[in-house]
Amino acid sequence: MTSSSAVHSALAPYGWDDDWADAFAPYASEGLLPGRVVRVDRGQCDVVTADGAVRADTAFVTPHDPMRVVCTGDWVAVEAGGNPRYVRAYLPRRTAFVRSTSSKRSDGQILAANVDHAVVAVSLAVELDLGRVERFLALAWESGAQPVVVLTKADLVTDPVTLAHLVQDVENTAPGVPVVAASAHCGDGLDILRALVGDGTSVLLGQSGAGKSTLANALIGEDVMDVRAARDVDGKGRHTTTTRNLLALPGGGVLIDTPGLRGVGLYDAESGVGQVFAEIEELAERCRFHDCAHESEPGCAVRAAVDGGELPVRRLESYRKLIRENQWIVAKTDARLRAEIRRDWKRKGAEGRAAMQAKQGRWT
Repeated sequence: MTSSSAVHSALAPYGWDDDWADAFAPYASEGLLPGRVVRVDRGQCDVVTADGAVRADTAFVTPHDPMRVVCTGDWVAVEAGGNPRYVRAYLPRRTAFVRSTSSKRSDGQILAANVDHAVVAVSLAVELDLGRVERFLALAWESGAQPVVVLTKADLVTDPVTLAHLVQDVENTAPGVPVVAASAHCGDGLDILRALVGDGTSVLLGQSGAGKSTLANALIGEDVMDVRAARDVDGKGRHTTTTRNLLALPGGGVLIDTPGLRGVGLYDAESGVGQVFAEIEELAERCRFHDCAHESEPGCAVRAAVDGGELPVRRLESYRKLIRENQWIVAKTDARLRAEIRRDWKRKGAEGRAAMQAKQGRWT
């Protein structure tokens, strides 16, 4: 059996520490090996262990529940031998990046586990979509990871003043989040990014064509991820990365590269939305009514901030959209909340009809 010191030495570059060792102790007594999942593909996973990389089957770990399947970034207990060999369990996750699936049941789909930094890649080859940035950030905050926004392909913005304005726009959209303009082609911003992700595990997120794989190659220092050109017309690319891959960075830290995400649905991300729109949540505490919808209620501090030019209308509209979406997702599994939402819709409908009738009465 591999000694604990050998396990620590072999797995430390992948994030192994004393707390993980303590959590694994019951499985060690059963003769199982600790390892970290570096890739999952169709019920099989590649696991890095102190004895080297092994291929294991995940059938024993509730494969039909999308929230409990083994995923990239998990620490697992794997059999020491056998053909095939199996993952017997995964250790409790410290963090998990989850999105809503496209199914009618709106299940959650776990994308990566035990992540410390969520690096959101946004291409400057196309027009900035701040609403999409806010959506990614809501999921990142909800996961328990620290978000980082990387504006990729910064070399395409040749005017430094324009680039500074773009960075400022994203900083205003992402309070409390580091924003880095980077170019894998020129090397700009990579030292800053390496310092941010050099400790712990980072997951790289973004749409196809955002330059994630190119950025991953630049951070690793060699071409380990396949790269294809994005379309000039819209900056979108094909899924060059088709699985989530965990890679140890040469300067320290671990990186999980992910396929481009076309859909980024919220999944029970109320606190994440609140952190993205912290200024709105702060203003809402000063509203006259605790359940203020920030529409036409008297004494609404949020509307007053919009009217006074302190809060952009776009931010409020984006906040409303994500709040509604999150409520809808949660309501699908919460009968009480569904009833509350229906009552709220009926109340607002009645108020709207009453207001219209009052106007019509004044016109006649």
